[in-house]
Amino acid sequence: MNENVIEVHDLTVAYKEKPVLWDIDINVPQGKLLAIVGPNGAGKSTFIQSILEIIKPVAGRVLICGKPYKVNRKKVGYVPQRSSVDWDFPTNVLDVVTMGRYGALGWMKRPGKKEQEMAMEALKKVAMEEFHNRQISQLSGGQQQRVFLARALVQDADIYLMDEPFQGVDALTERVIVKLLMDLKEQGKTVIVVHHDLQTVAEYFEWVMLLNVRCIAYGPQEEVFTKENLIKTYGNQPIPFMKFNEKKHSKNQIAALKPKTIVVEEK
Repeated sequence: MNENVIEVHDLTVAYKEKPVLWDIDINVPQGKLLAIVGPNGAGKSTFIQSILEIIKPVAGRVLICGKPYKVNRKKVGYVPQRSSVDWDFPTNVLDVVTMGRYGALGWMKRPGKKEQEMAMEALKKVAMEEFHNRQISQLSGGQQQRVFLARALVQDADIYLMDEPFQGVDALTERVIVKLLMDLKEQGKTVIVVHHDLQTVAEYFEWVMLLNVRCIAYGPQEEVFTKENLIKTYGNQPIPFMKFNEKKHSKNQIAALKPKTIVVEEK
């Protein structure tokens, strides 16, 4: 049985006394590729930020490899939402990726040749090495996303948290991200991804957390990603679907994915 690398115990987060996350209690085993899925405002990004101690809970705790995040922060790599980054900051691609080594070096030591070589290797993995001298403001949205993925890679973490890395990217970037996720899994890394595209959940991820303030369902994708659980998660909001190749999915997934839209009417 795999060791739990993230333990979330009775986590509750609130803004102005309104719960954003309520009594979340899950364990994430080592080496899992986990999607966090839910409607807008469900608390998905808040959950990631709570693990990173960016947001403080009103109750509960999160442990990374059995210890608080501040003790084991070097074990965690983070890819924020692209919209949260100031892309007009005057710096180039190589410098941004090299920043991912600051945590390992400490603030008193400047990155040298070794760190730049690591950064270039990470850029190659995301097909961005030829842009290493380009200003980040001159990149497309997909290219910017790949730069931040490379910055996370140079941290050489055991756990990666990614907040909507597929949002608004081009087809090439999506292929790069998918390959990167598979490579990280093969290396035994644990990857948690906030994901909005329901049509690719079954294809890309092996575990799923369905979240809408509370944890609606959590566990292996073939057990959790069902029509019944999605209705519980999305309530009366439309759930868009695309057709899948039925040979690649279980009966439960096919039943859930066949309708183009499911709307739950209020009683």
